[in-house]
Amino acid sequence: MIAWRETRSPGYRSRHVPPVDTCDSALEAGAHCGRTLPKPRFLIFMKIAQVSPLFESTPPKSYGGIERVVAFLTDELTTQGHEVTLFATADSTAKASRLIPGAERGLRSEGCRDPMVRHLAMLETVSAMAAEFDIIHFHLDYLHMPLARVQHWPHVTTLHGRLDQTDLKILYRHYSDLPLVSISDAQRVPIPDLDWYGTVYNGQPLNLQRFCPAGGEYLAFVGRMNPDKGVEEAIAIARAAGMPLKLAAKIDNEWKPYFEEKIQPLLKKSDTEFVGEIGDAEKTQFLGNARGLIFPIKWPEPFGLVMIEAMACGTPVVAFPMGAVPEVVAEGVSGFVVGSIDAAVEAVGQLDQIDRRRCRAHFERRFSAERMAEGYLKIYRRIKEQEGEAKISQNIAKQAL
Repeated sequence: MIAWRETRSPGYRSRHVPPVDTCDSALEAGAHCGRTLPKPRFLIFMKIAQVSPLFESTPPKSYGGIERVVAFLTDELTTQGHEVTLFATADSTAKASRLIPGAERGLRSEGCRDPMVRHLAMLETVSAMAAEFDIIHFHLDYLHMPLARVQHWPHVTTLHGRLDQTDLKILYRHYSDLPLVSISDAQRVPIPDLDWYGTVYNGQPLNLQRFCPAGGEYLAFVGRMNPDKGVEEAIAIARAAGMPLKLAAKIDNEWKPYFEEKIQPLLKKSDTEFVGEIGDAEKTQFLGNARGLIFPIKWPEPFGLVMIEAMACGTPVVAFPMGAVPEVVAEGVSGFVVGSIDAAVEAVGQLDQIDRRRCRAHFERRFSAERMAEGYLKIYRRIKEQEGEAKISQNIAKQAL
């Protein structure tokens, strides 16, 4: 039997807290400040539901970008004093005030034949508890949208995936009135006329990856093993640059033939090492000891979490200008955005010109979990304010009858 666990923080509703000094000038110089100032500000603390996918635990044991971001957001909101209820798998370890499990463990590891069943059951639980929350934050793409529309909960949805597919355009236009958040400005370009409440970049804790000032003598690649991720291009870039390449990649069953037929022959002909799938515990050493991260993406990447993971280590990124890449990489500061394999080879030769402290500072300033949480809190409060205004209008209309 699955049981939910609960740990509550006292006095969550409101308190005075000092603001954090972001120390932009210090960050530009490469130092993380973290000082707090004595001037207090008044914050209203909220009851927030985070509804995470059930494919992996939150955070995942290894690969799983959405669940990882939900965990970082949950942890930061809880740290700030909000009461966060997390709907996720029972083995999730995010620091929520309360965990409501929808499955014992990640459905991929369970070999679940129909994950829709578990997700719909979880949504029924969310519906039954909806009155407990100030806001419900969904991370399930479109699955919950028919229910959310008829129930009129205060809610918001972050879309984490690509939106350029024709079927998605048809679907989302039926829900153009529901509040949405993008994870990059580029992500929303295919469907700009939805009810976008803002863009909130993904973030992660400042202490998750350790800053590595020296780097190393190899190039790194992290991602799924499929053609859109640019695995073959990464091998070609490293070979032309005369540098070893280490590939850390998850291989789904559907892409095993691609790996065996296309990638394995290239491994034999180049100085490339396939290390398999890695988790957070291995990423500092893997990324931090690299000269640079190669990110030759071939699809409209909505964000690209591995880029900020590399920057957190001080490791610069060489990436193709697809999707969110130009929003994430600061040219000449945290890496280079290039348009071809030849340009990428040239950029690899210039990686030593990147100040790794400035690269780390770029991550701290733009992609921390704290900054991500602050962006979402602004949206949560805006939705709650609109809900309050709507109720006032309804009451006035009733009194006029």
